[in-house]
Amino acid sequence: MNVSNNKRRKDSQEKIERIFVQLIQRKNISEISISTICEKAGLNRSTFYANYIDIYDLAEKVKEKMADDFAEFQSSQNSKQDPNGYLNLFTHIKENQIFFKTYFKLEDISITPATHYNTILATKYYNNEFIDYHIEFFRAGLNAIIKKWLNNNCSETPEEMVKIITSEYKNK
Repeated sequence: MNVSNNKRRKDSQEKIERIFVQLIQRKNISEISISTICEKAGLNRSTFYANYIDIYDLAEKVKEKMADDFAEFQSSQNSKQDPNGYLNLFTHIKENQIFFKTYFKLEDISITPATHYNTILATKYYNNEFIDYHIEFFRAGLNAIIKKWLNNNCSETPEEMVKIITSEYKNK
C-alpha cells in the first residue's frame, strides 16, 4: 500500500471538508460550488471527484463524521458524574459552537444530537405510556432549545441552560 498517497488523499479530504464547513456557515448548500471549494483548498476538481460524488455526498460524509464525533463524546460522558449529561452537553456545545452550528445546518439537508433522556423521570411522570412519542417530543424540544441557544451565540451559561431544561419537568 502506498502510504504517501494515502496521507495525501486524507490531507485532501480534510482540506475539502474544512473549506466546506467554513462555507456552510454563511451559505446554503445550493450556493456552494465544487469549483469554489477546490479553489480555496488549492486542489483540482479531479481531486474532489476522486473523493466525493458531488456536493451532497460531501455534506453526507461530513454529517457522518460529525455524528461519529458526537457519539464518541456521548459515550465518553456515560461514565461521568452528571447522570443526565446536560451540563457536560451544554459545556461541550458552547466550546464547539461552529461544529454544532454546522451539525444542525446539515441536519436540514438528519442528525439528532439530543439523545440525553431521563427514563427515570419518564417512568415517574408518564408511567412509560406512549414513551416512544414522549422521547421524540423531548428530543425535538431539546434540539430546538440548542438551536436557539446557538443562534444567540450561547449567551446563557451552560448552567443556565441546564436550569431551563430541568425546569420543564418541575410542574409535573
